[in-house]
Amino acid sequence: MRRSSSLPPPPSTGERHDWQTIRQLIPYLWAWRGRVLLALACLVGAKFANVTVPLVFKGIVDGMDISRQQAVIVVPAALLCAYGALRFSTSMLTELREIIFARVSQEAVRRISLQVFGHLHALSLRFHLERQTGGLTRDIERGTRAIGSLISYTLYSILPTLIEISLVVGVLLYRYTPEFALITLATLSLYVFYTFRVTHWRMALRRRANELDSAANSRAIDSLINFETVKYFNNEGFESRRYDADLQRWGEAQIRNQKSLSYLNMGQAAIIACGVTAMMWRAAVGVSAGRMTLGDLVLVNAFLIQLYMPLNFLGVLYREIRQALTDIERMFGLMGTACEVADRPDARELPRGAQAVAFAGVDFAYDPARPILHQVNFTIPAGQTLAVVGHSGSGKSTLARLLFRFYDVGGGEIQVGGADVRSYTQASLRGAIGIVPQDTVLFNDTLFYNIQYGRPEASREEVEAAARAAQLEDFIARLPEGWETRVGERGLKLSGGEKQRVAIARALLKNPDILIFDEATSALDSRTEKAIQAQLEAAARGRTTLIIAHRLSTIMNADQILVLDQGQVVERGTHTALLAQEGAYARMWALQQQEQEA
Repeated sequence: MRRSSSLPPPPSTGERHDWQTIRQLIPYLWAWRGRVLLALACLVGAKFANVTVPLVFKGIVDGMDISRQQAVIVVPAALLCAYGALRFSTSMLTELREIIFARVSQEAVRRISLQVFGHLHALSLRFHLERQTGGLTRDIERGTRAIGSLISYTLYSILPTLIEISLVVGVLLYRYTPEFALITLATLSLYVFYTFRVTHWRMALRRRANELDSAANSRAIDSLINFETVKYFNNEGFESRRYDADLQRWGEAQIRNQKSLSYLNMGQAAIIACGVTAMMWRAAVGVSAGRMTLGDLVLVNAFLIQLYMPLNFLGVLYREIRQALTDIERMFGLMGTACEVADRPDARELPRGAQAVAFAGVDFAYDPARPILHQVNFTIPAGQTLAVVGHSGSGKSTLARLLFRFYDVGGGEIQVGGADVRSYTQASLRGAIGIVPQDTVLFNDTLFYNIQYGRPEASREEVEAAARAAQLEDFIARLPEGWETRVGERGLKLSGGEKQRVAIARALLKNPDILIFDEATSALDSRTEKAIQAQLEAAARGRTTLIIAHRLSTIMNADQILVLDQGQVVERGTHTALLAQEGAYARMWALQQQEQEA
């Protein structure tokens, strides 16, 4: 019953088939093979006991026949005990099966969900920017829920149903004329054929309903995330109308889906009714002709009821399995999405310590039709600071994303410690880099949690020291709940400057070898900026630092400054040297000085 240590690999991309999905689930279940086999043994035992019950009941009825009065006391009493024992055995074995298999099912769901979660984090930033969060979360939610259903239906319903049908047909063939077995098989075949054909047609309706459900959910979450923007433009009614339009389309799809389900149920009921009528007719003829006893009539009727339930459930089962496969299809599709940025097989760990960073002839484009960087060349010696300035859209923030290896360069290479970043594992590379991003996004948790996120194993004293360095101590002391203050969704309860100071504290706590400040003080007032600037310079001391700045006054002490324009380095040098050149940097400096004076 031991679990295997490795998870099965994600499926390949391409069109999915039902059997692909079922085969993919098998390794997760086989990891608990002992429990699976024991549960199957209980399942088979329960079905044997269930089929034996009508046979014992037939003996009880025949024992009560007036022509066999001498057996009234002895035989029915023994059979009654057997009848009760078999009934109890059926329930007991079924419950034992549930107890034994419960851990298998839950572990399979947990491991698959964990693999999907890990794979989504391994996908590139491009994937997450192009996906809508609402639709993605709904796909995962439906998929993980369907996994448990699919496992349960496959192992607990298909196999027991087939076993029970086989046993019933075998008993009918052995004890009675072939007509009974033929009617049973004909009814079963027609029922299965009709169910498969109609259910296959219904799957297109189900997929359409799922797509519209995800679209409506994406619309709602996107609107709620942008709550302030909606309020700014007084567009609550507009958002409600758009959401209502999506809900109407989804509702119409659900109505069509329900109508098709009703047609399927009516057809199945008609087939079962015809089969039951034919079986009872043959049994009645046999009793009237004297070929069958009253107990045989009861036995056939009990078998009919016993067979009707699996047959009826087989239709429900097939529908649910197909619906579960449809629901899980998108989630497995996510697992099959190829990672745009992946570690090489021979990738090694980046050694800790101050590292030189170099961009050598780097070209990059998010979209091939719109290049961002063109032949960018610069070097940041280990322990020194380089600043990059330029107008919006010049590609400054792209440098940080490429250094983090959220994307791979289109041309040239980025080196850390003299080696291409692609030769290192992504985990070790990103573990050595700390960033204060331009747009700080916080978790909907406490201030303490958001700062400690920079290094989850850090002590409280270290977290408080990082907060002091980011000028957060007084702000936290004024809050009624202090460190336990929750910051809201994406940190919306904090101002822009407060969020940025949390991001600074988080980066300082990480204690990285390479620091990136992407407009790190853009949301701060001048007084707080000056107080933090000294702390940032102290934090950068001895570390390789890349500063992406808009306010030129914050980078005057940088070892080297680059001016980026339309993805190209147009000037480079120290602050004094660039002013002396009277070029783009000098013009930017003069403009900002005029704005400050005004």
